[in-house]
Amino acid sequence: MNAPLIYALTGAALFVFGVTGLMLQAHLLRKILAFNVMGSGIFLVLVGLAQRTGIPDPVPQAMVLTGIVVAIAATALALALARQLLDQSGEMRLPEEEAGKDKLDV
Repeated sequence: MNAPLIYALTGAALFVFGVTGLMLQAHLLRKILAFNVMGSGIFLVLVGLAQRTGIPDPVPQAMVLTGIVVAIAATALALALARQLLDQSGEMRLPEEEAGKDKLDV
């Protein structure tokens, strides 16, 4: 087993853990963290795919660096919005829709 394959498999496992956490957790901060774990998994898969020929490809590496910067900015925005939700509603959970109520009927 070579290093790029280990990176790709670890990235796939992190992505699955992130999706699982995103679906199962109700707390908003935990959802944000699960989303970050998913992003880290995608970054590892891209790094693993960039090294599969033995010579590192600079394009996927540049995409990963750009993705890390975008992920940090998106996390900061999500945390700011979560803080506003906490200040307004007093809890860190998204409001749940009533069963049977049409989304268009407001």
